[in-house]
Amino acid sequence: MDVVENYTGHVDPGGAAARRTLEKLTISKLSVGPMDNNAYLLVCNASREALLIDAANDPERIEDLIGHDRNRPRLRTIVTTHQHPDHWQALGAIAGANGANTVAHALDADPLPVPPDVFVKHGDTIEVGECTLEVIHLRGHTPGSIALLYRDPSGHPHLWTGDSLFPGGPGRTTNPEDFNSLINDLEARIFGELPDDTWFYPGHGDDSTLGEERPKLDEWRSRGW
Repeated sequence: MDVVENYTGHVDPGGAAARRTLEKLTISKLSVGPMDNNAYLLVCNASREALLIDAANDPERIEDLIGHDRNRPRLRTIVTTHQHPDHWQALGAIAGANGANTVAHALDADPLPVPPDVFVKHGDTIEVGECTLEVIHLRGHTPGSIALLYRDPSGHPHLWTGDSLFPGGPGRTTNPEDFNSLINDLEARIFGELPDDTWFYPGHGDDSTLGEERPKLDEWRSRGW
C-alpha cells in the first residue's frame, strides 16, 4: 500500500494512506468503504504493538496498511467508536485474522457483529504498547459513542472523535434531547478540557484542531445541529 509521509489530515477514498510519526506513536489514516470512513492505525514505536480505531470496511486494505512481512506491528486491540454499521463492517475479519481484542462502550455493544472483549466507560484508559489513550464518552450521536485521547508528551494532544465531532459541527443527532446531550458533552469534556492545539481525527473526512472549531460553538448550539 502507498503511504504518504507528509501528513495533512486528508486522504482520498481508495487512495494512499497518510502517516504521522510522533516521538512515541505512529498514526496512519486510511479511507475505506463507500461512505469514506476513516480507519486509524496507531503503533507504539517502542513495542510495535498496534491499535486500530474503527475497522470500518475493506478488510484487505486495512490488512495491507498493517503489513504482511515479519516486521509488521502486532495488532492487539480494535476500538469501535460507536454502533453504526459503517464503522464495523470489517471488524470480524480483522479481529479474527489478528487475534485482536475488541473494545467498545457497553451502550453501543449490542449491534456489533463481534461481542466486545472489553467494555470501556468515560475515564478509562487503553494501552497501545507504552502509550496510553483516554476514553471520553460523548453521549448523543449514539448512546455509547466514545472518543480517544492521546496526550503526546512531546507535543500537542491528539483526539479521535468518531462521528461525534467534525470540522464544522457535532455529529448527526435525531432529536433535540440528543443534540443537547452531545453539545453539552463536547463543551464540557472536549473544548472545556483540552487546548486549542489539540488535533482531532473524525470518523469521516479531513482533520481539524479544536482552536479552529472553538469560535463556532455558539453557532452550533443556536442552530441545533
